[in-house]
Amino acid sequence: MAASVKIGILNDIADFTGEDPSAPEGSRPVPGDITGWIEREIDALRQSGRFDADVELIHAYALGLPSGTAEAVEHAYRQLAESGVSLIVGPAIGDNALVATPLAEQLRMPTINWAGAERARGRWMFQHQVGSHEDESLVIARQMASLGRKRLAVIYDLSPIGTRHLKYLDGEARVLGMEIATKEGISPLADDVYDIAAMVLKAAPDGVVYLGLGLSAPAVSRALDRAGWDGPRIMNTAGLRGYHGDFAHACNGWLYIDMHSDANSTLKAVMDRMEAPRRQALAVAKGHDIGRLVAEGLARASDFTREGVRGGLEQVKWLPAAEGHEGTLLGFGAHDRGALHGRYLVVRQWLDGETREVAA
Repeated sequence: MAASVKIGILNDIADFTGEDPSAPEGSRPVPGDITGWIEREIDALRQSGRFDADVELIHAYALGLPSGTAEAVEHAYRQLAESGVSLIVGPAIGDNALVATPLAEQLRMPTINWAGAERARGRWMFQHQVGSHEDESLVIARQMASLGRKRLAVIYDLSPIGTRHLKYLDGEARVLGMEIATKEGISPLADDVYDIAAMVLKAAPDGVVYLGLGLSAPAVSRALDRAGWDGPRIMNTAGLRGYHGDFAHACNGWLYIDMHSDANSTLKAVMDRMEAPRRQALAVAKGHDIGRLVAEGLARASDFTREGVRGGLEQVKWLPAAEGHEGTLLGFGAHDRGALHGRYLVVRQWLDGETREVAA
């Protein structure tokens, strides 16, 4: 086996903080950077004697969708491929993962995206599901049905993320005997949706759903508050933005889809070892699982060629996941490109700036 391997890290999530990922490295913190988690899990395998190769991490930054361009993502991806990496980790935004997927297939580059786009899978593109445009919508519909809701109003981003969520929400609502009474699309960057909110509330819904990337979610929340709406409101994993800035307070009372459960024993063990505060539970769960996928894939690879790493990832199976409800498993397979198996989505709610798990 080769003595060293290069891994590319494609960071495309600067929109979480509004920072510019094209700025020189070191001039600002990198939001959502998973480098430390990958290093941590590789070191754990070194200490166990299962891995002894040198690993070089190479970074590329892309101001991708929705605030940037698909071309920026493609440029960053090709930059990493040309640098000689055997594996790329990223992108993290669903729209950008869809851009990268055909590139992974064309360049025969093993890639693990950590986005919600189920369609961002292929022979060479693996998906670690930080949410799912398809699965989240089913959980949302079932949660609203459990609350006795029958007529939903939906405000969704006019983007591949928003429209994909809407398609699956509509399908599951029909199965459950619910009706989408009204739906209105907005810009993913919308800041004023008062008129849209007033319009959907005229349909007399008994539940409101927001679907999208989340940049426009605070505007939706403000508009509903001003209209006096006091019924249940729920959003997709856009609610994960509550871990940053003022989002949690701006969207107080919203149910949302998260990736961690307070009852997950694997997560609890990692949190205890790290002495991590409760507020970091999501970051710990996500980081641990992504890092472990990378480390285990390398350790199981026959060699560090791209073909060898792809085969190594396919051999990662049935590892306990820190994400999701207790019993969620982590791994891939010969024709399995979705990393998380089981009840990996968790309904939570933002209340007074804190996230609280909602009973299943």
